[in-house]
Amino acid sequence: MAKRVVIDRDECIGCGSCADACPDVFEMDDEGKARVILPEGGDETCIEEAISICPVECIHWEE
Repeated sequence: MAKRVVIDRDECIGCGSCADACPDVFEMDDEGKARVILPEGGDETCIEEAISICPVECIHWEE
């Protein structure tokens, strides 16, 4: 099974840094929270950057 990126939406503060860093994978929804739009694809380097800049560390990989 491939790894996929996920966001803990309960922890997300809606800063938008992940969507700014990696707009092909993340977007902000109508509630002002980030959501994953491409969970099993996208540039891993970009996703790793989004993970590293998230101020509340709510983005992670899941197997």
